[in-house]
Amino acid sequence: MSDELMHEPDAAQVILPPPGFLKNPVHLLAFGFGSGAAPRAPGTWGGSLAAVPVWYAFSWMPPLAYWLVVLAAFLVGIWLCGKTATDLKVHDHGGIVWDEFVGGMWIALGLFPDQLYGGVLMAFMLFRLFDVWKPWPINWLDERLPGGLGIMVDDVVAGGAMALGCLWAIDVWVMPYII
Repeated sequence: MSDELMHEPDAAQVILPPPGFLKNPVHLLAFGFGSGAAPRAPGTWGGSLAAVPVWYAFSWMPPLAYWLVVLAAFLVGIWLCGKTATDLKVHDHGGIVWDEFVGGMWIALGLFPDQLYGGVLMAFMLFRLFDVWKPWPINWLDERLPGGLGIMVDDVVAGGAMALGCLWAIDVWVMPYII
């Protein structure tokens, strides 16, 4: 893909999609059922928080079925995010939040299914920390992987870092009081 078609958004970019953009089902999903069109912090308010009610709809599934749904959503997300980024002519537009749904919240919440309220809060805070901060290797992946794969993978790695952070927090702050 040529550089004229895809560019990184600058700070002054208006985050809202063009009128009628979300009528396309591909764009609607990539924008997290429209939640990514939030005018401020779409990854936080749109993507991460809006992912919770959608997650709740399939969180009851047995673990194998749950992880197959997450894997399918990841694979479909590569195409959804890539197509939407191409149509917007912006790589990883702030409104594309399907990656936050799948890579961040659904992975995190799947690892802590019995911790509905505390787990959601801890997953949300740690995922947003790693997604915004982007320590290595998250930043390296974000800068080097093209298209929808790059959009999705950095959030999966951020979700994995968040899961490790949650396990560490449980080990340090919770386990000493239980044992």
